[in-house]
Amino acid sequence: QVQLVESGGGSVQAGGSLRLVCVNTGSSKYMAWFRQAPGKEREGVAAIYLGGGATSYADSVRGRFTISQNSAANTVYLQMTRLKLEDTAMYYCAAGSTYGGRWDLFTKDDFDAWGQGTQVTVSS
Repeated sequence: QVQLVESGGGSVQAGGSLRLVCVNTGSSKYMAWFRQAPGKEREGVAAIYLGGGATSYADSVRGRFTISQNSAANTVYLQMTRLKLEDTAMYYCAAGSTYGGRWDLFTKDDFDAWGQGTQVTVSS
């Protein structure tokens, strides 16, 4: 059974960096980070196909955020740099194994396990 445990959120000034960590207790084909700001829909940020390491990023974070994995530790990381005020949100780790799942398009229905969320707050 897949359970996801996130850590690494916090408060940082604009321009700073944070690293989020997600440990997967089970086995999945792909994992991703989503975020949800107050009053907004949950949106995909970055995703990774665990088998081959292919990645996908939202346009708003490409070039600033990097998703990576440690296969041996069943762990996925989100390194966030040059943080902006608009990056403030609750960040959720997600995982899935749907055959043909569009993990690269952050299709929420293709992710069947979600973490509890970790808050990221960026201030000026």
